[in-house]
Amino acid sequence: MRLHPRIRSVKEQKMAAFRWKSFYEDEDRPEKPRRYGVTELRGPHYTVLNQNLLQDIFESMGHIVDGLKFAGGSHSLLPKAYIKDVIDVAHKHDVYVSTGDWAEHLLRKGPSAFKEYIEECKQLGFDTIELNVGSLGVPEETLLRFIRLIKSGGLKAKPQFAIKFNKSDIPMAGNRAFGAYVVPAPRTSALLAISSASIRQMEALDVHLLSSSRIAETVEDVDLLIRRAERCLEAGADMIMIDAEDVCRYADSVRADIIAKVIGRLGLERTMFEAGNAKTSEWFINQYGPKVNLFVDHSQVMDLECLRGRNLGKDHRSVLGSTSILF
Repeated sequence: MRLHPRIRSVKEQKMAAFRWKSFYEDEDRPEKPRRYGVTELRGPHYTVLNQNLLQDIFESMGHIVDGLKFAGGSHSLLPKAYIKDVIDVAHKHDVYVSTGDWAEHLLRKGPSAFKEYIEECKQLGFDTIELNVGSLGVPEETLLRFIRLIKSGGLKAKPQFAIKFNKSDIPMAGNRAFGAYVVPAPRTSALLAISSASIRQMEALDVHLLSSSRIAETVEDVDLLIRRAERCLEAGADMIMIDAEDVCRYADSVRADIIAKVIGRLGLERTMFEAGNAKTSEWFINQYGPKVNLFVDHSQVMDLECLRGRNLGKDHRSVLGSTSILF
């Protein structure tokens, strides 16, 4: 493989990035910042991405990467100096940076902790704060207040929803009017009974065990997901993230009915889906075209962009431009 000299000007680099296009005119890929066809990259989480690797990714693929997410709250374990350096590198390539789902761990610190978290994220340079609605476990009105606090702090808000909810969160049949606010009922749970004999056996093994445990009853409800997502968008949320679990974790078990209903009600521009592998990305592109917003691992970015350009993920040179690499 022979490397050619780097393209010197930003304008020339952008022009090279668009040489691969094979879209119809109405499907053309806009320049960043994009409202649709967004590719969000998973940051340090399953694998360690050092600053040099991220720098290489942004220099070679920065024009096709829209966002970087510190998934799983990984930013809470990293030095602040490192986080700021990574964010600065991302911003140089017009890549926004998201916190990932971590805010739920702050609730135990008291009411003021969330405001302090917003301020800290702003100082570090984050652009978006993600809220895992299922893990937060707060009433709907509290969730909307968090979104307004994020927006008033000058950052973008992205709630993440799962398809399953606590059974007590499901409104009664007579309260399902579109857009209606339903006062949440006390949260219920199924009691897991443990016999005294079993407890004595566990204690004999020197295992600390409570006399009873609680397992939350969860049920699937796409209508509740959509209604809450719509209220979040009305409160100022910029994007709705759909959790891949039980929806699109694997390509051979994608819930096409749920995805179609979510996109039909919320729209492509306001939703983002996690694509766990290349086959799942291909399914989304085949079903909804290049305008669908996807969150992927850094190893899938190039294949995804080839899919957006209808190259079926096989011609990486067409994405980078012939002036960058020759095989």
